[in-house]
Amino acid sequence: MTTHAAGSETQFVKEWRSWRAGWEQFLSQPHGWLAVTSLNWVDTTPREYTGQPGLWWQEGNILYVDPQGQTMSYGDESFTEVRGLDLSATPDDVRISAGDIQIGVTYRGQYLLVTYDPQAPARAKFRGVPTYEPDPRWLLNARFEPYAETSAAIDSLGTDSHTYRIPGVVRFSHAGDEYTLLLTSGDHGMNAVFTDATSGVTTYGACRTVSVPEPDEDGVVMLDFNRALNLPCAFNDMPVCPVAPPENRLPFAVEAGEKTPYEYSN
Repeated sequence: MTTHAAGSETQFVKEWRSWRAGWEQFLSQPHGWLAVTSLNWVDTTPREYTGQPGLWWQEGNILYVDPQGQTMSYGDESFTEVRGLDLSATPDDVRISAGDIQIGVTYRGQYLLVTYDPQAPARAKFRGVPTYEPDPRWLLNARFEPYAETSAAIDSLGTDSHTYRIPGVVRFSHAGDEYTLLLTSGDHGMNAVFTDATSGVTTYGACRTVSVPEPDEDGVVMLDFNRALNLPCAFNDMPVCPVAPPENRLPFAVEAGEKTPYEYSN
């Protein structure tokens, strides 16, 4: 395993713990992943959904919502009457608010609505996420190899495959062998969704994800498996998440990063 000298272990651990504190604060925010209470696919029939304000339907690329007397807001605008919104080209999980509730909207040819309620039981009971102890041996030198602009369909939990932008791959060594991770890119940079020999044992079975920073001028990046994270689907069965593509199914145990959330492991 090729490792990176990250200063003393004490400093490395201190930085990791500071990052973990910020991440768990993100997880427990009022309208974060733990606040999800329902997931609904919209069709052409106006419908109400349990726990979600309003009446919703879709015509072509237009998502319609009837607030039914409530005040809703999208962006800087508030509305109380039927509103049609073309959100087909927006980022995933744009939010429409109704009082304390937020409805995240994602377009996959069909609109997906995710209800975020600050009073969700999962958020109220949250006690952190178990992790492996930070270990600088899992901070690896890797080499980024860019692709010409391309995309690929990757299977998803909760829906059909989805097409992701593929900026390239990273290559790294472990125990004398070379491995490759296919990267996806989005609003928050490059990521590798992967499984390994811990998946379904000590870590969530479907996948974890690790962020990949921008490479230096020589194409070198630092791949830090200590910061491997669960995706939203690890915390409940509702959010839609990608499945690790075949290229990213590592045959060895990555004993670093987040483990299976307590709610799933008990």
